[in-house]
Amino acid sequence: MDNSTKFPVWYELKHICAQTGARLGTVHTPNGSFDTPAFMPVGTQATVKGMSPDEVKSMGAGIILSNTYHLWMRPGSDIVREAGGLHKFMNWDRAILTDSGGFQVFSLSENRKINEEGVHFRSHIDGSKHILTPEKSIEVQNDLGADIIMAFDECTPWPAEHSYAKHSLERTTRWLERCIKAHKNPQKQALFGIVQGGTYADLRQQSAKEITQFDLPGYALGGLSVGEPGHLMYEMLDATVPILPSDKPRYLMGVGSPDYLIEGSIRGIDMFDCVLPTRIGRNGTVLTHKGRMIVRDRKFARDFGPLDEKCDCYVCKNYSRAYIRHLIKANEMFGLRLASWHNIHFLLKLMEDVRLAISEDRLLDFRNEFFAEFGYEVK
Repeated sequence: MDNSTKFPVWYELKHICAQTGARLGTVHTPNGSFDTPAFMPVGTQATVKGMSPDEVKSMGAGIILSNTYHLWMRPGSDIVREAGGLHKFMNWDRAILTDSGGFQVFSLSENRKINEEGVHFRSHIDGSKHILTPEKSIEVQNDLGADIIMAFDECTPWPAEHSYAKHSLERTTRWLERCIKAHKNPQKQALFGIVQGGTYADLRQQSAKEITQFDLPGYALGGLSVGEPGHLMYEMLDATVPILPSDKPRYLMGVGSPDYLIEGSIRGIDMFDCVLPTRIGRNGTVLTHKGRMIVRDRKFARDFGPLDEKCDCYVCKNYSRAYIRHLIKANEMFGLRLASWHNIHFLLKLMEDVRLAISEDRLLDFRNEFFAEFGYEVK
């Protein structure tokens, strides 16, 4: 039985870049397919901040991510289930991935306690007490009805001692077994396992071997891009990705800066997500081919050019730096929407360019050219 008949979500390999080994492919889901490597815009609370579903679709997004913890806390997964699931609730007819909620509860460092059962914590909304277990995470995600759901894992912080990271990854493996048993809808929702292990190559490899013993439709790498230097993340990818099955999608969680997207693609990653484009957009910062630009700065008050002369997005075609700066300085929400819109488009277009470069066996050349213009150092 091949993966297309075995799982509700499956990966189709199209091409391998002769220059780098990067993969061009397509991930098929019950709510449509999307080409990879792909960036997934984040819709934490069932909305990509400031954007309508139609606007996000117009930029070419084939999948978005929503957050289990936040939707469990508010409005409640039972309400989303009664609405017909997350797709109907938010009027999004393409693929959705929900994370497990683990990263969010582990971030509540002063208000949570971890044990084998799960994570005891207090809600960031009203301080009420809750426990998030592997079973509860899956129950909430089954209610939400996303195409791809994530196993509940212990997100290892950085830095962490080797012994702590080893204990953490082994607990993540045990929790995965519980997630698999709790999953009530495997015919329609694909459960991905998560590799942990901190920044230790031996532990990453141990975790990858343990997690891939379970025949799942896809696998993710968690606990990276949490403050560690970029070279350490690349070393962990180099040590781990070769162990992951070549016929399943590979997802690097929480990564969205242009350099990480390109370097991750070079190392065989298929899926990425990050709040970066909307978060920095709300702070008046935009991504351009020449690097990050703080458009709210005074020097743009009389700059009537587009945010990025090489960009063909709706924002760059219709509005100037001066106008967007004016809106942001005047606290007009439209300015922050425009900055977020441009940033999401920039990353989606970047991944389109990455896919083209893979298909033409020139991803390394593309990386060097992009880095030189953006201002990154090629290492």
